[in-house]
Amino acid sequence: MKDIAVFGAGGFGREVASIINIINKIENRWNLVGFFDDGVKKGTQISHHGTVLGGISELNNWMTPLDLAIAIGNPFSLKGVKERINNSNIEFPNIIYPDFNMYDASTIEIGIGNIINRGCSCTCDIKIGNFNVFNGNITLGHDDVVGNYNVIMPSVCVSGEVSIGDSNLIGVGSIILQQIKIGNNVRLGAGAVLLTKPKDGNTYIGNPAKIFKY
Repeated sequence: MKDIAVFGAGGFGREVASIINIINKIENRWNLVGFFDDGVKKGTQISHHGTVLGGISELNNWMTPLDLAIAIGNPFSLKGVKERINNSNIEFPNIIYPDFNMYDASTIEIGIGNIINRGCSCTCDIKIGNFNVFNGNITLGHDDVVGNYNVIMPSVCVSGEVSIGDSNLIGVGSIILQQIKIGNNVRLGAGAVLLTKPKDGNTYIGNPAKIFKY
């Protein structure tokens, strides 16, 4: 077994620790050594899973091989943490709930550092980049492309031939219709139905989804 830790000691971190434990019941793959978090005191007990081992500084000084799952639900924070990690001992496996359903696994490409929660499914000819979060019960249609550092909340439906760039937040229960091209830094509100290409860096809400200015 290889040692693994979770970066993020909040609720999502506990969820990811639970997924690791579920995977271990099927395949004895990892030894969960604890958590890293810059905002939680070192030594704090996190449920029954383990303690906080420190923050980025301690992580960058870790002396032995370590797998790391970054359990952060904000695209910008997720990317920021990853870019601050410079320890060559750290590797970033995909944490995938065992029920992940791929219609044609031979045509699906998945990068590194992704977290795929329970109830997700992909059909065929799909590319998923690095450090994406699939928060559960998400469906991806044929020929979808997902970039990096995207956070997709529960019960999102993505139709076929959709392209999603980098650092987007796709809200709970939202729907993206076929052939839509999403760029970067887009926020899609809960329950939104995206019918047209959004502009980078903006928030969209409603059905049909329209740009929303605070």
